[in-house]
Amino acid sequence: MGKRCAIGLMSGTSVDGIDAALVEIAGRPGESSGLIGAGGTTGEAAGDGPDGGLSVKLLAFLNLPYPEDTRQAIFRLFDPASATVDKVGEMNVRLGKLYADAALAVAAKAGIAPEAVSVIGSHGQTLWHAPEQGYTVQIGEGSVIAELTGIPCVSDFRPADLAAGGQGAPLVPYTEYLLYRSPEETLLLQNIGGIGNITVIPAGADSSQVTAFDTGPGNMLIDGVMRRLTGGRTGMDEGGRLAATGRCCAELLERLQAEAYYRLQPPKSTGRELFGDAYVEQLMGWRQELGVSDADLVATVTRLTAWSIGDAYRRFVRDRHPAHRMIVGGGGSYNPTLLRDLREELAPVPLVTQEEIGLSSDAKEAVAFALLAECTLAGLPGSLPAVTGARHPAVLGKLSLPYGRSPR
Repeated sequence: MGKRCAIGLMSGTSVDGIDAALVEIAGRPGESSGLIGAGGTTGEAAGDGPDGGLSVKLLAFLNLPYPEDTRQAIFRLFDPASATVDKVGEMNVRLGKLYADAALAVAAKAGIAPEAVSVIGSHGQTLWHAPEQGYTVQIGEGSVIAELTGIPCVSDFRPADLAAGGQGAPLVPYTEYLLYRSPEETLLLQNIGGIGNITVIPAGADSSQVTAFDTGPGNMLIDGVMRRLTGGRTGMDEGGRLAATGRCCAELLERLQAEAYYRLQPPKSTGRELFGDAYVEQLMGWRQELGVSDADLVATVTRLTAWSIGDAYRRFVRDRHPAHRMIVGGGGSYNPTLLRDLREELAPVPLVTQEEIGLSSDAKEAVAFALLAECTLAGLPGSLPAVTGARHPAVLGKLSLPYGRSPR
C-alpha cells in the first residue's frame, strides 16, 4: 500500500463548524508500531509504507465555520420535537454540500487535485445518540459529498458498532492506538470538545488493552452557560477569561458532581441528550437559588469539567494503569483556566497539549476519520470492542462512490 491522500471531516457537539484535514498515508493501518508515542512530534512513522509500518502526515488543515443560520437550525434539530422528517432531511443534504465544500477547500489548500484523493471520511453532525436503544443519528449525506467532490466517501461510522452491541462511540481511540502507543509510557489522551473523552493506552499495550470512554461534559456546559448569560451573543468563554475572574461555588459544584453518569462503569458514552439545554436550564435554576454570580458560575462549570476528567482517571484508571502523562486536545485545550484546573485535578500526572508535542488539537479528530475511512476501504475494523462494548470489532461506515470511480 503506497502513498495515498485521504481527507477527514469532523463536526462536533459544539457545532462550531467543519474541521477538514488532508493527510498522506502510507502502509497498512493495522501495521503501525506507534507513530508518536513518547518522543515523536511529527506524526510520521520512522518507516514509510509496508516495510516501515504506517505513516500518516498532515498536509493541510482548515476550519470552515457554519453559516450562522445553519448553526442555529442545527441547534433547533437537537430538540426531537423540532426535528421533523422534512427539516432533518433538508439539513442532511445541506450539510453534505457544506462538507463537500470543505473537502475541496482543504485539497486546494494542499495543492492536491480531488482525483488524487483516495477517500473522504466524514463523521457528520450528531443530532441524537442513544446507544441504550441501539441507534444514533448523524447527518451530512455521504452520497452528496461523493457526487460533488468526485471522491469516494465513507460516512455514518457509528451504526456498525451499535449493530454489534456497542456504544458506537468513542471511535477515535483505535486511531489513537495506531498513532500514539509507546513501549515505555502509559498515556492518557484527553479530548475536550463539547463532550470530554479519555483514551488510556498502557505501555506496550495491544489493541485489546486500550480503554476509552466519555468523561462527561467538555465545553458543552461552559458554552451553554455563556449563551444564557449573554442572550446568545457569545457561545464560549474565550481563553477562559470570565472563569479566571470567578471562584468555584462549592455547593453548586457538589450538586453537579452528584450526576449519576460519572459513576457509571465504562464502556459508556454521553452527549447533548444528557448535558444539553435541559441540563443548562436546571443549572441556571440552581444558580439563581444559590445567588451565584456570572463569573462564579462559569468558574464552577469549568471546574466541573476538570473534576470530571480527574475523577474518571482516579475512579476507573489509576489503580490499573497509573499514567506517565496526559496529552490534551480539542477546543478545551485553548482554555488556560480549564487547563489550570485540570493540572490540579491530575497532579502529579504531567499534562501537555497536542501543540506542545508538535501536533494540532484542531486537526486531531479530522485526521482520525481520514484514517478510519482508510481502514474501511481496506476492509479492516476501526473499532475496539474493549472501548465500545461491542461483541466483536466492526468495519465502520457506509461507502458512497461517485460515478465512474472505484474505491481504489
